Amino acid sequence: MHILFLTENFPPERNAAASRVYERACYWVKWGHKVTVITSAPNFPEGKLHPGYRNCWYQVEERDGIRVVRVKTFIAANEGVVLRTIDFVSFMLSGFFGGLAQPQPDVVVATSPQFFTAVAGCALAAVRRRPFIFELSDLWPASITAVGAMRDNPGLRMVERLELFMYRRAARIVALTAAFKADLVARKVPAEKISVVINGVDLMRYTPRPRDGKLAAQLGLEGCFVAGYIGTLGMAHALDRVLDAAELLLRDQPAVRFLFVGPGAARESLVAQAAQRGLSNVIFVPAQPKEAMPAYWSLCDLALVHLKDTPLFQTVIPSKIFEAMAMGCPLVLAAPDGEAARIIRETGAGAVLPAEDPAALAALVKELSADRARVEQMRGRALACAPLFTREKQARDMLAVIEQVLPRAQEPLPGASSAPVGK
Repeated sequence: MHILFLTENFPPERNAAASRVYERACYWVKWGHKVTVITSAPNFPEGKLHPGYRNCWYQVEERDGIRVVRVKTFIAANEGVVLRTIDFVSFMLSGFFGGLAQPQPDVVVATSPQFFTAVAGCALAAVRRRPFIFELSDLWPASITAVGAMRDNPGLRMVERLELFMYRRAARIVALTAAFKADLVARKVPAEKISVVINGVDLMRYTPRPRDGKLAAQLGLEGCFVAGYIGTLGMAHALDRVLDAAELLLRDQPAVRFLFVGPGAARESLVAQAAQRGLSNVIFVPAQPKEAMPAYWSLCDLALVHLKDTPLFQTVIPSKIFEAMAMGCPLVLAAPDGEAARIIRETGAGAVLPAEDPAALAALVKELSADRARVEQMRGRALACAPLFTREKQARDMLAVIEQVLPRAQEPLPGASSAPVGK
């Protein structure tokens, strides 16, 4: 089978969408399928080309058996609205034409959160007369207003109508959370065309390891209790409230450190705030290669997952939850009470706090820094449940959805699960 997959982000970019698409595609190739990925020249999130790449109209490479076709886009940093929208629309157009140049696929798949990618995928599937699968990883454009990037306006409402049209046109919708499915059903999208395929983690890459002593010494973390935030430092995460918690602990908890590792639209502001407030217990590390991330996870006694206090974020399950589980790192979730909180409560892999509550966060970090037995108990539970959320399982479940839309399918596809998905 030939899967044509559209995603604006792909390795060497390091965000959740890039990792999800790449790691699943590696399994599909391993199971004998052909995968072509249409993407842009890597530039996320800084809006700067990665070394060795050019922003040209058409370039092809192979990555672990995956055919990767990179097309030209307008490049913008992951901040602001107007330039990013131009970026999105440019990939919609160039991705569509790049897809036309590929051998005939059996199915076309496109992934959000960049919604215009799905527009390109839907149009491409129509022209190529192939089924279209929409992978929904974010409720866009609702997430734009949720993070405060834009206020509700006629333009956004028009985009929402286009969003609903896309859902109706898709042969299947793959939602990353059950809450996404519930939202679509409430908006009259037929439940029977929506499958829920929960995110996962590559257990080959993320596995428990001793603390990296050399890295700890380099960052001044020897003998410290480390609460780590590893991932995009974006507008959705309200990380200035984590700085508030750090300030509360600055004087009476000298061995506690807050470690931020990653890029993002909020990074410069956070670094400036921490310096202005004299937060010597906060350490920032810039974006790192993906292969280096397990070493940074090894420094963390706790994994912070922090989201803005807005109802939309009840529906999301940040992918860093599963990476932390696989590393055996207890989770501290500070977010609106929803799907992510349910997973952590049910597994016992960590603790759940109200969103944007610095006092509660500071109190819990202080409490856990003095209760290593409880931390070890949560660590064990995190490790025990990590195999429930693997990238391999996600790859099999997604193949099962693809199988449902292929015409005259007689035998299960290699690697596909025979169990029904998201029913």
